Amino acid sequence: MHDQQPPAVTPCPAAGGSPRPELFSWEFATDPYPAYAWLRENSPVHRTTLPSGVEAWLVTRYADARDALADQRLSKNPAHHDESAHAKGKTGIPGERKAELMTHLLNIDPPDHTRLRRLVSKAFTPRRVAAFAPRVQELTDQLIDAIVARSGDSRGTADLIHEFAFPLPIYAICDLLGVPREDQDDFRDWAGMMIRHGGGPRGGVARSVKKMRGYLAELIHRKRLDPGDDLISGLIKASDHGEHLTENEAAAMAFILLFAGFETTVNLIGNGLYALLTHPEQRARLQRALAEGDTGLLETGVEELLRYDGPVELATWRYATEAVRIGGQDIAAGDPVLVVLAAADRDPDRFERADTLDLSRRDNQHLGYGHGIHYCLGAPLARLEGRTALATLLRRLPDLQLAADPADLRWRGGLIMRGLRTLPVEFTDAQPQGRD
Repeated sequence: MHDQQPPAVTPCPAAGGSPRPELFSWEFATDPYPAYAWLRENSPVHRTTLPSGVEAWLVTRYADARDALADQRLSKNPAHHDESAHAKGKTGIPGERKAELMTHLLNIDPPDHTRLRRLVSKAFTPRRVAAFAPRVQELTDQLIDAIVARSGDSRGTADLIHEFAFPLPIYAICDLLGVPREDQDDFRDWAGMMIRHGGGPRGGVARSVKKMRGYLAELIHRKRLDPGDDLISGLIKASDHGEHLTENEAAAMAFILLFAGFETTVNLIGNGLYALLTHPEQRARLQRALAEGDTGLLETGVEELLRYDGPVELATWRYATEAVRIGGQDIAAGDPVLVVLAAADRDPDRFERADTLDLSRRDNQHLGYGHGIHYCLGAPLARLEGRTALATLLRRLPDLQLAADPADLRWRGGLIMRGLRTLPVEFTDAQPQGRD
């Protein structure tokens, strides 16, 4: 999930003479969709060497991807990886093993997964998320206020990744977890290291994970003594037939809710804004609907933005527990399998005009938040933040425009997530909080 410098991969001819696309280059990171279209057509279940040196299978067609996401023969537990010495420790989140943060929902299978998800669901309820909506709106307006105030009366400029899309979900998830306000800037620093745009070293990510683990252990201890109405207190109090989360389980769950939750929302907001700014007709449709008080297009629009250029490019790691066959391809026990959500969600066999952004698209069972028992638990919160962020920005900064050539923008080079490093914008008109 952190930046990494991709190696050069030399294209070679395919069976039909069509050139095989280069994967994991910076050009690929900018626009992977032509390469994914080639893979869907020519090598839909494709074995490749990743930038880390790990060999894995990429699943690119929608039907195969949906089946693979729900196939319990594909384990989430890294213990099933038949890894070579050079690949050891190169899957998953850097530092989570040493920090004893492995026992979260992205790394376990039933029955442990069933037990933990049931316990966590008791704390992470739709009612809790719905009640959090006013705070998300407040944070959104505060961040826009800061952008407008800094610009003064002159033409306003901002980097919407670092000034808006990044801090909003960090502060939101910290509030939801129960991290005191005076500690939240530390979390922002640790999170920044995890997705730092300069491509920080893997060791830097691991150090941030270690610091976060130490802080969470201390916070969980304090919440046990003095619980509040927050998510960590809810995790501690959650029980199922007398079973409670252990301290390690509670820390791991709090960690993954923050780690996985904030970065997906950063990219949902950033990618979504970029798509709207580069599709002016769709953006104008949405602004007209919002001005008329119609939120229907916002609802379908966020789902379409998740499908069209979603925040999660590849689903997190899976490992074959036995020999399996996916899309006509035999996969050996122990092999890693990566489901390419970005490729599946542009599959023309599933989506009409798959490469077209249509905010009113109705038949939109995208895989942006997964499928099956590992469907993203934080999806309702991410959707709430995405809807609030996009609607408020379009209303309060109605003439928002890109301040750079799209060709000059750079995308982070990580494996799982897809997001912009920066999103420079400019505006002349700024509206106050609240509706006119």
